[in-house]
Formats: sequence, C-alpha cells, structure tokens
Amino acid sequence: MRIRTLSLAAVAVLALGAAACSESTQESAEADAEAAAANTGEAAEDAGSALAEEAAQLGTAIEAGAKEAAQEVDEATDRLAQEAREQEAETEADARGN
Repeated sequence: MRIRTLSLAAVAVLALGAAACSESTQESAEADAEAAAANTGEAAEDAGSALAEEAAQLGTAIEAGAKEAAQEVDEATDRLAQEAREQEAETEADARGN
C-alpha cells in the first residue's frame, strides 16, 4: 500500500514537472506530493491500528460467548444427568413394588 502511494506520488511529481514552467513550481509540486504520500501513509497506519483494535474486541466477545455457551451446555448436561438418576430410582422403586 505504501509503495503504491509513493509510486503514485512520484508519477504525479514527474507529470507536474513536465507541465510546470519553473523549477520552483516543480519543487513545490514535489513537496506537495511528498506531503500527500506521508499523510496517506499515516492514514493507512491509523486505519490498521483501528482494525487491529476492533479485531481484538471481536475476539474477546467471541471468547466470552463461547465460555457462556460452554457453561450452558455444562448446566444442561448436569440437569439431564440428574433427571436420569431420578428416573432410574423411580424405575427401581416401581420394579420393587411390583
């Protein structure tokens, strides 16, 4: 991304240089192009940092959701095991009573 920006800035400088009449105009255009390239690079870095932060927050949310789901599954299996034990005890009681 940065190389592309710098390449575009260089092409812009050359194009402006060919069209410019004086050396001072060319130097000014080159300075403007370099400043634009620097600003673009900074904006790309800022965007990258923001994306990294959002990705970290998303990862944290996914982790929390997975832990909650695992807890719910654990509780559900505990309930099912308890119900199975109760059913087994009831079946034994019925078998003894008959």
